[in-house]
Amino acid sequence: MTTSKRPARSLSPVPSTLRIPLAARASGDAMFPQMAVRDAYAASILEKIRDDGQALPEDRATIYGILSRTRRFRSLAQEFLEQHPGARVVNMGCGLSHYYQWLDDGKCRMTDADLPEVLALRRELIPETNTRHDARALDLTSAHWWEQLDLPRKRQGRPVFLFTEGVLMYLQPPQVQAVLATFGERAPAGSVLAFDAMCWLAVGRAAQHPSVRATGAEFHWGLRKAAELTQAHPRLRLDATYRVLEGIGLPYALFAPLMLMLLGVPLYAVYALGVADSADT
Repeated sequence: MTTSKRPARSLSPVPSTLRIPLAARASGDAMFPQMAVRDAYAASILEKIRDDGQALPEDRATIYGILSRTRRFRSLAQEFLEQHPGARVVNMGCGLSHYYQWLDDGKCRMTDADLPEVLALRRELIPETNTRHDARALDLTSAHWWEQLDLPRKRQGRPVFLFTEGVLMYLQPPQVQAVLATFGERAPAGSVLAFDAMCWLAVGRAAQHPSVRATGAEFHWGLRKAAELTQAHPRLRLDATYRVLEGIGLPYALFAPLMLMLLGVPLYAVYALGVADSADT
């Protein structure tokens, strides 16, 4: 029996960007062996949707960056689960990624969440096979996204690990601040929110991005200073910053420090936010 194919181009602009990380994980290991992620699902999923006539991303910096950020999100989640066995992990804006293959330790509970149009495609291509792994509809621009994920109702609950990959840059600045504020207000102490962010220079310039420009999506939010990440709520703290393109080559190594000095923040990085009550700080 043949598997039906549904082209990713039927998705609206921002959701359609899910093809970019999927393609990078499917082919990037051969291009950058030192950054290999060994995704056991990406190639087969890509094959089911690649008849949509769209070219696959070929720019090396994008592919390297996706592998780098994948490794970072994976390691941050794994470290969290080592500290909190059996904890809840949520991928907010999951697209067609499959982090559960790396994070399943026999105890954790993982939720992959995205907009309904993405979730419909995901359920066709990635059937749920484990009772500790579920998928939920999610709209991060909704004031009720915390409830949509059925996250802890009280701060005294168990810490959770939330991450969102390739999502926040497409939201408006007030929407990003609202997401951070909700996390700061609702998350139990010890919880983590990890996400990637471009610097402010990228805003309005998606048409210059070799892969994103084909989708029609636009970058609306970019970081100007690290302090913006914690100003939404007093419980928030910036635990770590990881430069995504570090190690890609000598030109970047020479160029990045100058740009950091001029721009105030890395061109592109993964950030990890934590929450703490006054007694914990």
